[in-house]
Amino acid sequence: MARRCVVTGKGVLTGNNVSHAHNKTRRRYFPNIQKVTLFSESLGKVKLKITPDTLRSIEKKGGLDAYLFNTSDTKLAEEGVKLKNRIKKAQAKKDSKKAA
Repeated sequence: MARRCVVTGKGVLTGNNVSHAHNKTRRRYFPNIQKVTLFSESLGKVKLKITPDTLRSIEKKGGLDAYLFNTSDTKLAEEGVKLKNRIKKAQAKKDSKKAA
């Protein structure tokens, strides 16, 4: 799953190079993927490959956990949904230990 944001699923786009003579050749637009270590309140440190746009959104929402819980599953990539479910399970486990 190279060149794809694991949280949002943003990937490679295609288009044309257009010369001055208006010749068109196909090209690819690659997303700016960064390897980042983020802190999750439930899981601790999590290493992800995400775009800077996603990182800004995560910071604006107040952290990785808050971003994933406030974003619908349809807007997340498959790995983002899996991460969201891992965080839910870890929080449920933590809450059950507090109650006992």
